[in-house]
Amino acid sequence: MSVTEHELTLPLSEDAVRRLNIGDQVYLSGEIYATAGMPTHDRLLGCLDGVEPLPFDLKGAALFHLGSLNEEADDGSLRIIYMNPTTSTRFNGHMPRLISGLGLRATGGKGGLSAQCAQAMAKAGCVYLAFLGGGAQIITAGIHEVTGIGWPEMISHYRIARIEAERLGPLTVGIDAHGNSIYDQTKTAALDKRQAILNEMRSARDAC
Repeated sequence: MSVTEHELTLPLSEDAVRRLNIGDQVYLSGEIYATAGMPTHDRLLGCLDGVEPLPFDLKGAALFHLGSLNEEADDGSLRIIYMNPTTSTRFNGHMPRLISGLGLRATGGKGGLSAQCAQAMAKAGCVYLAFLGGGAQIITAGIHEVTGIGWPEMISHYRIARIEAERLGPLTVGIDAHGNSIYDQTKTAALDKRQAILNEMRSARDAC
């Protein structure tokens, strides 16, 4: 599989997203949004139902599953000390509707998303970018400043942080905008190898 490196500026166009392939490496500059909160995702779905307005216009945005240790100033502004991805599969039940309803162009975190999410991404023109788990130093180096906070009444890692990023990466395209998923392919390959190993063990046992 050929791996291509991309330097991309946010917001992303649908054409730019659809040119990405699984395994490609991406560096992002521009405005991203980040949260690690399950209640936050519930609340975003409520926004789609008209319960309350969105804290930011997320159409065409990059919304990532990232948690952080923050230092909060007296005026409520935040400085990110370090940032790390959280497990995206926690949000499998939320993301299909959020991808289409918010018009997201990118999401990501660690661990991937379900096949249903991948189908929603293919339909909407959205890509999943995998962050390096445990790579806080690398990720934090790409964070320039926090430019806004959505729902500041929530605890810090549930808030939505609007962040100016500078060459954030490398990020790996884990699910592309055509529905191809590294996670599904890896699972299939592992199961195939498992069966081959079991067959070899059976053959060796029968030969005894």
